[in-house]
Amino acid sequence: MSNSIYLVFSNTSTYVAKMIRILSRKSFSHVSIASSLDLEEMYSFCRNYRRTPLPATFNQEHITSGSFGKYIPCEIYRIDLSDRQREEYEKIIDYFSKHRCEYGYNVLGLCTIPLKKNIRRKNKYVCSQFVAHVLDSLDIELEKDVFLNAPEDLRHLNCAQLIYRGELHEFVNKSSKQHCWDSVIA
Repeated sequence: MSNSIYLVFSNTSTYVAKMIRILSRKSFSHVSIASSLDLEEMYSFCRNYRRTPLPATFNQEHITSGSFGKYIPCEIYRIDLSDRQREEYEKIIDYFSKHRCEYGYNVLGLCTIPLKKNIRRKNKYVCSQFVAHVLDSLDIELEKDVFLNAPEDLRHLNCAQLIYRGELHEFVNKSSKQHCWDSVIA
C-alpha cells in the first residue's frame, strides 16, 4: 500500500459544475480524494444519481459512470503521507463509508464559500469542504478554515505535487496499461 493520496480536480459537464465554473471563474469545479494512483477508490461529496444534482452525499466515485462524461479536464496532485497519516486516512474513509446515510450535501456551502462566510453545518459538506476536512484531520496545513475551501484553494497546497494535467479518461487508460509515468509532469 502506498503512503500517498491523490487529489483529483475535474470539470464535469453537469449544469451545477458549469454554474460553479462561471460564478467562480476558476479552472475546476470539483475535487475528489483517491487512495491510489489507479483512482479505483476515489471519494467525494457529490450527486447520488447521474441525472439529478440532489440528493447528494459522500460517495465513492467511478470514472466510468456517474457524472464523469467522455472528456473531463483534470489535474491530479500527489500528497505523501506518513504511516500514521495513512492509517488515519483509511479510518476516516471507512467511517464516512459506514455512516454515509448520516451525511448530506451542503447546498448552502455553494453560496457561503464564495462569500467567505464560515458557516458549519453538521454532517454536511461540499466536495472541497470534505477533502479539506480529511486533509485537516491528517494534520496537513491548510491556508483557510475547512469550510472556506474551494477546489481552487486545495490546488495550491505546499505539500501537493502536480503529477498529471490532461483528460481524466486518458489518464486512467494509460495508467491501467503502464502507470502513466510518461504523462507525469516533472
